Amino acid sequence: MPDNFYGGLDFGTSGARISIINRHKKLVYSNSVPYSYSFENPDSWINSCENLLISLPIEIKINLNKLAISGTSGTLIASNLRGDPIGEAIPYYQACIEHKIILESLTSGEDHLRTPYSSLAKALKLLDKYGTNILLRHQSDWITGWLLKDWTHGEEGNNLKLGWDLKKESWPKSYLNTSWQKCLPQIIKSGKIIGQVNSDLAERFNLNKKLILTSGTTDSNAALIAAGLGKEDGLTVLGTTIVIKKIIDNPIKKQGITIHRVNDDWICGGASNAGCGVLSKFFSDLEIKELSRQINPSKNTSLNLLPLNSKGDRFPVNNANLEPILDPRPVSDSLYLHALFEGLAKIELKGWEKLGELTGSLPKKIITIGGGSKNPQWRKIREKIINIPIVSCNKTTSFGTALLAINAK
Repeated sequence: MPDNFYGGLDFGTSGARISIINRHKKLVYSNSVPYSYSFENPDSWINSCENLLISLPIEIKINLNKLAISGTSGTLIASNLRGDPIGEAIPYYQACIEHKIILESLTSGEDHLRTPYSSLAKALKLLDKYGTNILLRHQSDWITGWLLKDWTHGEEGNNLKLGWDLKKESWPKSYLNTSWQKCLPQIIKSGKIIGQVNSDLAERFNLNKKLILTSGTTDSNAALIAAGLGKEDGLTVLGTTIVIKKIIDNPIKKQGITIHRVNDDWICGGASNAGCGVLSKFFSDLEIKELSRQINPSKNTSLNLLPLNSKGDRFPVNNANLEPILDPRPVSDSLYLHALFEGLAKIELKGWEKLGELTGSLPKKIITIGGGSKNPQWRKIREKIINIPIVSCNKTTSFGTALLAINAK
């Protein structure tokens, strides 16, 4: 009897990855592709999705039972009522400051929505640009819709920044009489069965015609599932940006802080605009690997850099005007990389201090996932600056998404 397979597709800032697991939750296949166009261009997402599905071995294609999608949290796209994208998406790291007064009138007592980085701020910009005869969808919800050819639903975790209330399980009352409430998705919990893959797409990619699409999650929640986070652990995702998360007893609402519910646990977190993205502006992956070997992590550089990917940050400081500090650049490339690692570790430290202040405790150990977790010198620099034991997890975000698919009901 052929094995059943379960898939997770994760869409990041620079590309997409697929992980396939069997019924024993063992990884049997993985693949990744870079985006062909810019991150904001939805053709990048679909193009990479097509390439990953086409490349699957035939035995997996015909026995693929369930599939879930994860994507960047807070990347919002407008589409027409048929699901066709209108223009480019507004990426998670872009601040939208144009509709501050309307934003504040809609969000009394909801500090986490009042930031220009919230999806609500992005939605107001898209509504102003395209009118109210549109659908507003986050990255993973829109891609799930593309595979179903039905854009009705949105997953709860992806829509918190748009205003969905996890405790009340509703949109804010202030949305009720707006002309744009119809643009919002019908919310479904993470890891729930939505429907079967569109039959034309199943035929085109030689997929199992009974392939079930399940509601996905955000990329950092998928990373948390992959890492198998314990109650006393912290999670740091070192991808294009730095994300930190920990399990808490009760949800809190603060600017720059995200609250999610994963496997019945409340998860508190924050995401900086700094991360591996800034490293790739100066060095290739190979250069980073070679230069890192020249770094002595026990020494300090005395260079105080603030290595943001661009102007503005969401967490640990919520300030759309915060300027990166990337100078002075020393002659030695390895010294500069060392200083960038230190700057990123200090941002992570401030993040953990902020979460500790809000939740009353720091993690006993930090599990790290993502591209940056593989660098031993950076790990030692982080451990020295943060002063909490750090372990690396070699699982990928898409593996966590596949686990979400296999457990879907």
